[in-house]
Amino acid sequence: MEINLELQLPRDEASIPVVRHLCRNALRGIGVDAECGDDIEVALSEACTNALKYSLPGAEYKVGVSLDDRQCIITVVDTGQGFDGRSGRSDPAAERGRGVELMRALVDRVNFDSDSEAGTVVRLEKDLVLLDEALAWRAAGGQDRT
Repeated sequence: MEINLELQLPRDEASIPVVRHLCRNALRGIGVDAECGDDIEVALSEACTNALKYSLPGAEYKVGVSLDDRQCIITVVDTGQGFDGRSGRSDPAAERGRGVELMRALVDRVNFDSDSEAGTVVRLEKDLVLLDEALAWRAAGGQDRT
């Protein structure tokens, strides 16, 4: 079983709840544990917020969500000036600037591919925790997913 969503969205804050809604419903539909789904939603929101913040005015950004019975892979692509995801850690007490740290804390793997002329691709990977009665669990033959 595999679900793929590809969205091209305007640089508008109102697009983030739309992305979250679509992702949340796909995750629930295949039977992802609520806590695992919440982690994915928050990480996705942070990546989209950064795309809006750093992309060029009037530009669009792209979001891809790929789900199977084992993992969720999200890509968020903007057309900004690039971003170094390996740069220093943010101050945990700061009110702003903790999005990258949140993404790292909530998903299993984070990768930033950035270019000053092409923008940034954020790739988030999360190993899924499925409910035993989940569609994805049954599609995998009810086998142990570890």
